[in-house]
Amino acid sequence: MSDETPTPPAQEPATQEPQLRLLAQYSKDVSFENPNAPTSLQNGPTPAIELEIGVGAQNAQENIYEVSLSISVKATREETTVFLLELVYCGLFAIEGVPEESLGPILHIECTRLLFPYARRIVSDLTQDGGFPALPLEPIDFAAVYRAGLEQQAAQQAAQQTNGSENGSGNA
Repeated sequence: MSDETPTPPAQEPATQEPQLRLLAQYSKDVSFENPNAPTSLQNGPTPAIELEIGVGAQNAQENIYEVSLSISVKATREETTVFLLELVYCGLFAIEGVPEESLGPILHIECTRLLFPYARRIVSDLTQDGGFPALPLEPIDFAAVYRAGLEQQAAQQAAQQTNGSENGSGNA
């Protein structure tokens, strides 16, 4: 028998595991307009609904980000506005151990996905409190929204480069 104890293998330096924590969530801006009440509350054809979704993110402090989910709903019957709802719902997130190149998708997809159910409830409650049937928003694929935003940015940059080269080519 040997009196030697096996030496443990050398440990790798500890890498920080990615962390995402929701610190706070809040309504930053809420507006519900029913400009033609009580006429708009009377039965009539189902109004056409226009829905716009926006996502924004900004650095609030070191490793803390404010993510905003903007929802705008406009209901019209013929050319008359039935109601207009605008909501900016935000979350304050602490994010650590995430590489810079992964920060955009986390902020615009994962954080927004966490906020959406709460914003959805507010939209539903506001329409119902405004005298209309509750408006349940369908789930949103925030990954597709993020990809579409990246494609739009790339197209804008390409257009700017094309316009810049056309404008600068006549000068000698």
